Amino acid sequence: MEHSFLILLLYAAGGVLISSLLAIVPALHIYNVVAIFLFTLGALAGIVPQDVLPFFLIGMMSGYVVLNTIPSIFLSAPDESMIFVVLPTQKMVDQGRGYEASVVTGFGSVLGAIFIVAITPLAIHFLPTVKRLLMPHLFWILGAVSVYLLMSEWPKSHDRGKTGWQRFKQAWKGLLAGIATFFAAGILGFIIFTRNPMPPERSFQSLLPVFVGLFAVPWVLMNIFSKRKIPKQHISRSLDMSLSSNIMSMAAGGFGGLLASTFPILTAGVGGLLAGQAVAAKDNRVFVASQGVSKTVYYVGAFLFFLLPGAGLGKGGRVAMMRPFYMPTHPREFFLGLAVLIFAIFLGFMLLFVYTRFMIWLLSKVSFQLLSFITLFILIGIVYGMTGLFGILTCTAATAIGLMPPLFGSRRLNCMGALLFPVTINMAGLGPKLARLMGL
Repeated sequence: MEHSFLILLLYAAGGVLISSLLAIVPALHIYNVVAIFLFTLGALAGIVPQDVLPFFLIGMMSGYVVLNTIPSIFLSAPDESMIFVVLPTQKMVDQGRGYEASVVTGFGSVLGAIFIVAITPLAIHFLPTVKRLLMPHLFWILGAVSVYLLMSEWPKSHDRGKTGWQRFKQAWKGLLAGIATFFAAGILGFIIFTRNPMPPERSFQSLLPVFVGLFAVPWVLMNIFSKRKIPKQHISRSLDMSLSSNIMSMAAGGFGGLLASTFPILTAGVGGLLAGQAVAAKDNRVFVASQGVSKTVYYVGAFLFFLLPGAGLGKGGRVAMMRPFYMPTHPREFFLGLAVLIFAIFLGFMLLFVYTRFMIWLLSKVSFQLLSFITLFILIGIVYGMTGLFGILTCTAATAIGLMPPLFGSRRLNCMGALLFPVTINMAGLGPKLARLMGL
């Protein structure tokens, strides 16, 4: 590598600045951004040298994981990695604590970067062995997570009906809706995994309309029709998180993100699910910070370990898209990537303060319903632009499923069945049988 470390930092800073503008676009996934830059612009030929490209992408991903919290928190338009943050942060926004929610989530990304540095010796020497040992058992581990997810869906209504039938109906309405949501989302995900309806040139974006429909559009629609008002937001001066809270957030989110970043098919949503369940009974800030840790370890960590030659730890769409343009040759590239990561996460965290204040100012000038309408049109435009008519149809079906939890009082995280169900079925070796049964 002929470039100085300062040059690498400058390219990483450029990646952070570019992704900071794109991250605030609702539901625009970093995979989409990376694909556009790599393939549409031909690996940024003439702009970014190929041996600098991975460090530029580390900057892009770092800016994304820090700043995509803003549309998730203030516009209720999350991607799959932020699905568990929306509900607790909505409560914080309604309490005038949206600024705090955004900064705590971004601080989770800082903790995630620290976690990646801390587990580097483990990743180099032990993680490949752990991966080989757990891979054959991953299907039943995911199956157990799915069972726990369904069994923990308890009746939420405090009203008691006058008759036995009314009480039975009130108790089971949310339970059955949660189970129906999980399996409906699971069947949709299985269909997409098994027989992708997208045109071949857009097949790599197949999950985009599913995630937008399940996780983003229903929230936006509910915001439009609920006439929700955003109160004045307080600009807090400190996070007020103890050392034990930081350690708990880092441990829970780091474990979930590391699992998702190491094993095939698992995503940030599954990592967030595991992290969230580990700290669900704790302070909201611990929960929110753990989600920031998890998505940072997943998105940046999975790509960073790609720079470690021979370890076989890198995974994900970014790695697959990167291989035609660049392959690491020396461990020095990995350690340079670690240093670039710390710099890029810190820069993204500094930008988060500015962008969050801007969003709070915008909400004070424009009605929340108008912003929600604009967000909805942006979401539809992204889906159509990325996946065409088939994507719109898929997104419509996913939206119908995603509306079930808020309408029937079940938990929205049951929509994670779109990933958990098909992954578990395929890893158990039952995918082909189910595909034949469904005529796929």
